Amino acid sequence: MSNTLRGFAPQEFMDRTARAQSMMATVDLDALLLTTEPEVRYYTGFLTRFWESPTRPWFVVLPAQGMPIAVIPSIGAHLMRQTWITDIRTWQAPNYSDDGVGLLADTLREIVPRGGRIGLADTMESHVRMPLADLHALQAALAPCQIVSDTQITRKLRTIKSDSEIAKIRAAAQVADRAFDRVGDIARPGVPLSAVFRDFQALCLSEGADWVPYLAGAAGAGGYGDVISPATDAPVQPGDVLMLDTGLVRDGYFCDFDRNYSVGTPSVSVSGAHARLVDATRAAFDIARPGSIISDLFHAMDRVANPGGSTLEAGRLGHGLGMQLTEWPSIVATDHTPLVPGMVLTLEPSVLLGEDRIMVHEENIVITKDGAAWLSTPQARDIRVLT
Repeated sequence: MSNTLRGFAPQEFMDRTARAQSMMATVDLDALLLTTEPEVRYYTGFLTRFWESPTRPWFVVLPAQGMPIAVIPSIGAHLMRQTWITDIRTWQAPNYSDDGVGLLADTLREIVPRGGRIGLADTMESHVRMPLADLHALQAALAPCQIVSDTQITRKLRTIKSDSEIAKIRAAAQVADRAFDRVGDIARPGVPLSAVFRDFQALCLSEGADWVPYLAGAAGAGGYGDVISPATDAPVQPGDVLMLDTGLVRDGYFCDFDRNYSVGTPSVSVSGAHARLVDATRAAFDIARPGSIISDLFHAMDRVANPGGSTLEAGRLGHGLGMQLTEWPSIVATDHTPLVPGMVLTLEPSVLLGEDRIMVHEENIVITKDGAAWLSTPQARDIRVLT
């Protein structure tokens, strides 16, 4: 069990806030408006599963100077007071006539000069977590202030993880490593795939996961058709390839990687495909260092996994990882983002094993000043065998 400390020291959030405010000054933003769980948590440390309820909106305002201000439903005040935030403004929610819009508008008018600019995330992988009607009402109440693009400030900051964040992702990966090593206890011929899914989540929890919000996988003869379908009650059969892909959470941070298993002795094609997938991840790992770019990783994996050029239509061969299961950037041929120390990425090549069969392999890495380091324990070229 990992001994990684829970949460962060206040200095971590102070540093994030200071970096954001420095970037805000360069693009003439008077405030950032944060509406989503990862944005709010990134600057405050406010960690709760209550975001699963779509009823209540939550807001944090990051001013050009000073500490963030929480504008939240009163049900969250006690937990928010456990963070480093001291300015906490609440309303009783849900309020059918004014669900926090008036309080939020008052807060923004207090810190933003007349005609000022308020940044709101607006690019891929972002969204605004409030009703559209409330957003329109907020814009009207703030005029002549403008709600504009946040120029990707929070996304840029979150792309580079601190040492403390990396330690949490590594701890999550270690939980998954231990659970994957125990799959032989729960998966064997005749066991329904749905039971394997349920029991694997239990393994993750028993090994130290806080929750398992994502578990995908498949089982099929000589490969599988996709990696996103829910499990059925069909039993695992000899000759199947079983794949489990977990995004479990420990202390607010995800890991995201998979493992493939042959049910019984693997065929030559399955053995070869698995070895090729592992070789592809290692090819990307070997060049993943400052000075390389994201597309270099894509091409390194694609050349090994699909030498004939039959890249799968999934579109990417990995992505960023951290507070969310998938983060910026995507490992695609058209992304030329430079690799820098502190980036945490998944490497996820795939191969075709026939017209309707594939295999996918995934590992988690972090970029350091000297190259890449594994966060998940890298899989051997030989596929794991279940008997």
